[in-house]
Amino acid sequence: MILLWLSAMLPGTKPPACHYPSKDCKSATHSQIALLFSAFALMSIGAGGIRPCSLAFGADQLDRPQNPNNARVLQSFFNWYYASVGVSIMLSVTVIVYIQDNKGWTVGFGVPTILMFFSSLLFFLGSPFYVKAKAHKSLFTGFAQVITVAVKNRRLDFPPMEVDGWYHHSKGSDLVAPTNKLRFLNKACIIRNPEKDIKADGSAENPWNLCTVEQVEDLKSLMKLIPIWSSGIMIAVTINQHSFPVLLAKTMDRHIGPKFQIPAGSYSVFAILTLTIWVAIYDRIVVPLLARVTGIPRGIGHKQRMGIGLLISCAATAVAAMVESARRRTAIRQGFADQGLAVVNMSAMWLVPQHCLTGLAEAFNAIGQIEFYYSELPKTMSSIGIALFSLGMGVGNLCGSLIIGIVNDVTKGGSHDSWVSNNPNKGHFDYYYWVLTILSFINFFYFIFCGWIYGPYKADGTKVLDDKEDEIIVEELSKSRELAVII
Repeated sequence: MILLWLSAMLPGTKPPACHYPSKDCKSATHSQIALLFSAFALMSIGAGGIRPCSLAFGADQLDRPQNPNNARVLQSFFNWYYASVGVSIMLSVTVIVYIQDNKGWTVGFGVPTILMFFSSLLFFLGSPFYVKAKAHKSLFTGFAQVITVAVKNRRLDFPPMEVDGWYHHSKGSDLVAPTNKLRFLNKACIIRNPEKDIKADGSAENPWNLCTVEQVEDLKSLMKLIPIWSSGIMIAVTINQHSFPVLLAKTMDRHIGPKFQIPAGSYSVFAILTLTIWVAIYDRIVVPLLARVTGIPRGIGHKQRMGIGLLISCAATAVAAMVESARRRTAIRQGFADQGLAVVNMSAMWLVPQHCLTGLAEAFNAIGQIEFYYSELPKTMSSIGIALFSLGMGVGNLCGSLIIGIVNDVTKGGSHDSWVSNNPNKGHFDYYYWVLTILSFINFFYFIFCGWIYGPYKADGTKVLDDKEDEIIVEELSKSRELAVII
């Protein structure tokens, strides 16, 4: 933030001012561009550390497994954390944008820099009071070891199931044998020679030759989540539709009353406002009511919440397509077909419903994803679980750019502009939104399939058994007449 502030404040860090339509503008030098890009790179690295880790770290402060209301406490924390992020974004697109528009970039970048400084200061001042989870070795190193050893041992035969002691596990661990899901990974923890592979203290002589059952199960947990995680990429595409709504808002009447005009870039505040209000209503009113009906402390399951969000995102893009179709017809009827940024006689408040639906979809799906990843992955992987959501949003941004590029290339022709033309009256943004709607519907059914493949999960109150536990239960039942009764 300091580098970004300097790039706006110091004259030598930016090219000379240039006023349109002058053609004597000087480009930025390589050093000026390097300074700007360095600021962006540092901000991205910092955000990558803050966003996933702060949420997992905050949950660590409240997570008390022995508390019978622990799940409800964590759910409230995730809801209000996301609501607080929404409030901060709302302030940034209103107050900070207003300061930047009216006071210039020097003051506009200086205010968030100072706020960031005080935020960092408060974080370190509170350090003595934090609950600090015990540090573990790099999980990614452990994953690499499991894959490497499993490949090395690919020709090994699996030990007989009725014999114990073939699998290496940590001392005092409850996991003494791996589950039969993703069974090929189990070969990473097979003990080939106890005298050579195991030290006197019970640890592996070489972790690149023998892994623990815990390492194998951690990797399995992550791999099981990948399909459901991938279903969250498409909703990230729809949530991150920022530039087109701003472009369309510029072509519509944004006045409220004779004097006040809403900035085109501030309409996304309606999405954030909807998200924040719904989170408050959902956490305080809806969840207690649903809990009485379903018997689940959180009201509904994580997967159900994510699915509802996906359906609402389909509705959001469909509404956006219908509103844009009406705006384009109005512009052509009023003779603005060749004037891309001419303001048509149609209120920009028609854009509010699609923003509200987008905010509602995010409130359901995003928070549902975060809770799902946090509850399904082991405690040592909580930060990775939260990072999965941020990673999905990032991949969604990239996929959104890819979709726009494909639509632009496929639909442009010699006599007509592409659907995503800079002139929205010549293009067909309504068709583009219908494409997103169709893709979102396909993604919804893909999510249902992934949820079915995933099966029961820890947070739904069902004890998930592996194949070995199933066999033990069946064997015990078969010894009594209960099996006949059940049949």
